Amino acid sequence: MKDVEGVEFITFDKSRALAQLAGVRQSLTGRRFPVLLQMHASMRANLVSRMVRADIRLGFDRARARDYQWLFTNARIPARQQEHVMDGLFGFIEHLGIGERVLRWDIPLSAADQQFADRVAGDGAPVCVISPCSSQRFRNYRNWSTENYAALADHIQAEHNARVILTGGPTELELDYGAEIQATVRHRVSNLIGRTDLKQLLAILQRAALLICPDSGPAHMATAVGTPVIGLYATSNRHRTGPYFSQELVVDKYPEAVTQEFSRPISELRWGERVRNPNAMSLIRLEDVLEKVELILGRGDRRTRKNPPG
Repeated sequence: MKDVEGVEFITFDKSRALAQLAGVRQSLTGRRFPVLLQMHASMRANLVSRMVRADIRLGFDRARARDYQWLFTNARIPARQQEHVMDGLFGFIEHLGIGERVLRWDIPLSAADQQFADRVAGDGAPVCVISPCSSQRFRNYRNWSTENYAALADHIQAEHNARVILTGGPTELELDYGAEIQATVRHRVSNLIGRTDLKQLLAILQRAALLICPDSGPAHMATAVGTPVIGLYATSNRHRTGPYFSQELVVDKYPEAVTQEFSRPISELRWGERVRNPNAMSLIRLEDVLEKVELILGRGDRRTRKNPPG
């Protein structure tokens, strides 16, 4: 979000939480705000909110106010059930009387970021980005197999003459994923895992014909620049966290995974309940993903350009 006009950023380093609380308080000394939007329900966010002096402290309704957020607010948005996270956040501005939704992000990219993406994208062939990994958290099983990703990359290049780019962060898991995919494919892929910053990644996604990834940050970055997202979802509910403009492109095995894990339908579970089974992503078949690829690159729909968000 760096360089977004009209926004002042005060950075909070989560790794040094207690020390950073004092820093936030010092940065806001002598300032008071008419409204504080507490749009993240977590104890850490609750504590940070106490460093901000505000007349109205607006948070979630009691059902969605996790980690005792209701104790840190004096106003709450209306209760709603089974919403996408983005729709839930719009509840804050609607509470303030703003009914219009303008789905436009306008994240600034420098000329250097754009030039980097131009070099990576190369000639006029469609660019397909594969971001194979999600964040590494405890029992967070969202990653598809490297064998499937390699077969997917080979199909995209052989059938559609597209340029396949691998992206991701510098963690050991992601680097290993990239190396394994690169060693398995028959066709050449551009492995940029661990070699881009977030702005460069966003510039690449802006040029891409599509992104293929699990439930992860890049899915929402691509959404912000209007790029279609083929989401691979089995352990989380796409209707809550899926790519907002690409729901029809999600390969959704969450209902099956829920049935196997809990022996109950989704309707009987807490909204957004995660499946913590390391085998759940194997429910997604290569054929399922190829079918979605054809919707974007196939003969029936030559969409190599995407519509801008909004």
